[in-house]
Amino acid sequence: MTTYAVGDLQGCLEPLKCLLEQVAFDPAKDKLWLAGDLVNRGPESLATLRFLYAMRDCVTCVLGNHDLHLLAVSHNVERLKKSDTLQEILDAPDRADLLDWLRQQKLMHYDPKRNLAMVHAGIAPQWSIDKALKRAAEVEAVLRDDSRLKTFLDGMYGNEPTVWSNELSGIPRLRVITNYFTRMRFCAADGTLDLKSKEGLDTAPAGYQPWFSHDQRKSRGTKIIFGHWAALEGKCPEPDLYALDTGCVWGGALTLMNIDNAKLHRCECSKESQ
Repeated sequence: MTTYAVGDLQGCLEPLKCLLEQVAFDPAKDKLWLAGDLVNRGPESLATLRFLYAMRDCVTCVLGNHDLHLLAVSHNVERLKKSDTLQEILDAPDRADLLDWLRQQKLMHYDPKRNLAMVHAGIAPQWSIDKALKRAAEVEAVLRDDSRLKTFLDGMYGNEPTVWSNELSGIPRLRVITNYFTRMRFCAADGTLDLKSKEGLDTAPAGYQPWFSHDQRKSRGTKIIFGHWAALEGKCPEPDLYALDTGCVWGGALTLMNIDNAKLHRCECSKESQ
């Protein structure tokens, strides 16, 4: 059995199939980890979701901001954006099964035997792995709760609060947790978020650094797989951190990693992936 992790798909199904063929992936014995943003902006969001749902028994997935956006749109709490490619999912006869499966997924996955975590964007520097898992579980519980789901999705959008506090409660608490796990790139040493800057490492605003660069980051010592940050082009200067979003949907590449030996496999993505 081999376990692989793959970066942001964003509805680019053919490059995923290309990678699985490269490694002779066998769903009966191999495992596939997905770093979030399964859908949106790419050409085959519905087909991608159906493909993953069909092999769900061998899939471990964390949710990205685009996946949460799909859930929000499906509950009529956010309008589709011009660049979205989600309408085909909303119109699909099997949408209920697909979306119910999606909302059962995690914000953070941790394998204690490997001491390896996977998140979409990152882990707040002030959180240990144990604390991060507890914070992720708060949002995961709401996503799976019919009575609270729509209220959460309705309040999910926004950049405030900008920093975690144990005193936070309700929607603001859930929103900042969600922003750390699904939208973060740059933050201050105390975890204060900057959610506007989206380019490379040298574009950090004054007083901010990439989330993984802070010396006192409490998740140091744990290997972390993440996506979300295509501008890194798969390059992360920190040891034991693996940036797997290599911008497939923008005409870059889709990257698959063997999580036990860190061997990378790439499939170049054409402009048609956009």
